Amino acid sequence: MVKPCWNRGYGRVRGVQNGRTDGLLWYKDLGSHVSGEFSMAVVQANNLLEDHSQVESGQLDARKMGLFGTFIGVYDGHGGPETARFVNKNLFSNLKKFATEDQEMSEDVIRKSFLATEEEFISLVRDQWRTCSQIASVGTCCLVGVICNGLIYIANAGDSRVVLGRSERGGRGVSAIQLSDEHNVNRESVRDELRSLHPDDPKIVVMKHNVWRVKGLIQVSRSIGDAYLKNPEFNRAPLLPRFRLPQPFTKQILSPEPSISIHEVTSKDEFLIFASDGLWEHLSNEEAVNIVHNYPRSGIARRLVKAALRVAAKKREMRYTDLKKIERGVRRHFHDDITVVVVFIDPSLTNLNSSLSMKGGVGLPGPNKFCM
Repeated sequence: MVKPCWNRGYGRVRGVQNGRTDGLLWYKDLGSHVSGEFSMAVVQANNLLEDHSQVESGQLDARKMGLFGTFIGVYDGHGGPETARFVNKNLFSNLKKFATEDQEMSEDVIRKSFLATEEEFISLVRDQWRTCSQIASVGTCCLVGVICNGLIYIANAGDSRVVLGRSERGGRGVSAIQLSDEHNVNRESVRDELRSLHPDDPKIVVMKHNVWRVKGLIQVSRSIGDAYLKNPEFNRAPLLPRFRLPQPFTKQILSPEPSISIHEVTSKDEFLIFASDGLWEHLSNEEAVNIVHNYPRSGIARRLVKAALRVAAKKREMRYTDLKKIERGVRRHFHDDITVVVVFIDPSLTNLNSSLSMKGGVGLPGPNKFCM
C-alpha cells in the first residue's frame, strides 16, 4: 500500500523565483526543492518559444495538514506556444485541487489533472473558434514528475523524456534508466497501438517525407490540445485547409491520456533529467547521465543544453560559437527549443521550508501570444 505524504509545516508562503538570460538561453543554475536541489535551462529556437516548464516545491494540496513534495512539468508545444503556456498555468492548480479532494497523491489524481486541463483548453478553443480558429491546431506534449514521500510519479503524453541516474555497485559510474513512455509514431509499438484503436482507417499513420505521422500531420499520438484531431466540430473552415481532414471522423484520433508509472526511490538514485525531445535528438540517455554525474551540480542543466547545441552545430559542420549567432526562427533549422530540468534526489536533506514556484524561459525574446 502506497502511503500518502502527510507532513506538518503548513502555512508557509510560496516564493516565485526567476532565472537569468543570455541571448536565447535562459537558466537557473541551482535551486533547492523539498528533497534536494535542481538546475534548469531553456534555449529558444522558434520565433515564438514553444517550450514551457515549471518546478513547484512545497505543499502540493490546499489542506491544513498538507502533502509536501516537488512537481516538475515540461511542456513541449507544437503549432504555437498557446497550449504549452495554458498547461503551465493550469495543470499544477488542477493537481492541487484533486490532491485536496482525494487527500493523497496518486495515479488517479495525476490522470484527472491531465484530463481536466485538456477539457479546459478544449473549452477555450470552442470559445475562441470564431475569432481565432487556428488555436484548434495548437497542442503540447506534457511530461510531469511528482516526488512525494519517497515515490516518483511520472506521467507523460507525447515524446518528452525523463531519465533516472542511478549509481552503480562499487561506485563504478552511473546507469541511465528511462522512466517515461514516449508516444511518437516513429516507434513501431505506437503505430501498432493506433492501428488497433482505428482498425477501419488504413491511413491512421502514413509515411510523409520519410517520417511517420498521424494522418500525415503530426508525429505524437498523445497530447493536450490539438483539438482539430480530437473533436470533429473543429475539422472545418475557418481552420486552415492543411489541418482539415478530407474525411470526417467520429472517434478522437489523438489522446490526452498520459502513461503513468511509479518509482520507489532507492539509496542509489541520484538525479532525474526531465527534457523536451530537443535534447534527446542530440544526446543519448547515457551521454546525458554521464554529463550530470561528472560535473558540478551548479549550472548542469545549462551544460546539458550547450552539449546538445555543440552536437547540433557539428552535424551541420559549423562551430558552436557560430550557431549562437543565428537568430530565433532561423535557429529552428538547426535545433528545436530545448528545455532541461535536472532534479537531484537527497532524501536526507528534506526541507519543508524550500517552497518555491519557478517558470522556465521567462524573459526570453519575442512576442508571447497570438490568440490568448
